[in-house]
Amino acid sequence: MSHDLRPHSINVIREGQAPSGAYVASPNFATYHYSWLRDGSFIAYGMDRAGQHDSALAFHRWVDRTLRGVAAKVDVLEAKAAAGQAIDPSEWLHCRYTLDGREGLDEWGHFQLDGYGAWLWSLMEHARLTASTEVLKELRPSIDLVVRYLTRFWDRPNYDTWEENGDQVHPATLACLYGGLRAVNRSLQSPALDETAARIQAYVLDHFVHRGRLTKFADGRSVDANLLWVPVPFGLLDPQHPVVQATVADLEKRCVTGGVHRYPEDTYYGGGEWILLTAWLGWYYVQVGRKNRAEALLAWIEAHADERGNLTEQVTEKVNDPSMVQPWIDRWGPVATPLLWSHAMYLVLREELNV
Repeated sequence: MSHDLRPHSINVIREGQAPSGAYVASPNFATYHYSWLRDGSFIAYGMDRAGQHDSALAFHRWVDRTLRGVAAKVDVLEAKAAAGQAIDPSEWLHCRYTLDGREGLDEWGHFQLDGYGAWLWSLMEHARLTASTEVLKELRPSIDLVVRYLTRFWDRPNYDTWEENGDQVHPATLACLYGGLRAVNRSLQSPALDETAARIQAYVLDHFVHRGRLTKFADGRSVDANLLWVPVPFGLLDPQHPVVQATVADLEKRCVTGGVHRYPEDTYYGGGEWILLTAWLGWYYVQVGRKNRAEALLAWIEAHADERGNLTEQVTEKVNDPSMVQPWIDRWGPVATPLLWSHAMYLVLREELNV
């Protein structure tokens, strides 16, 4: 049964926003009781697209306060890098924080750059959609901090979108950095930032294009649905670029079974179809004029809401490895529901389709 999930999605996100402004990744899934900069930046964008600008602004101000609290770490990192000294994994800025802005104490890998680029982009989109630059003046110290951090460390191996493969550089992460730096440079007008963005773009083209398509790793073997970020929304390559078209065709062949899987080898909760990635493919389809396909994916998402209208992280009806569903349930409980990022991307796709 399909649902009109727009009002419910807005409500889910508002209920999942702490008084601090942070968005909890999922309120009913203990492992996700953090606010990721990456998830939160896209959630804020979804709320901006839905006209909920106060919610988005509260998140951006939470990021600003959080970053001011850890700003001294960037000075240390820059000094160590300049001296050629090794950097301990614990010294990097974290990719997720507690809802009151503290660094988490868990043993997950913390070094993940995508959220910092996504935050710059999301903040600039907030300023554009609200036709206001006052927030950029208010948050300028944190903007400058993130620009310094990304400019210095963009090519370091770090964890990918899915908290995996910390020994690799990832094209989806580089797309976030490219998009964030390009967006903020509309305001800063720095030739050095333009040069860094150009280097990032060249790095992606030099290392991750194999047989005319983008791949998840530089070895040219696998694909990942987060490669959609390269064209949409970050514009590292145009959505109509032949490499992008070939990449999407490969994704459609290897990762789409109605909804969109993360990557063919995924076994997390069996490796099911992710709501947010399904919306992302729909977003891409809108950009290239395939509106009918986007509408079909929107309907698929609505049909997979639960009886309350909640959207899960992933649907486990069609998984890569059925034997891996129950072990994850035994370990962490049922799949995260609701996932705020899923609801946010649903809002984005609805706005793209003007429905």
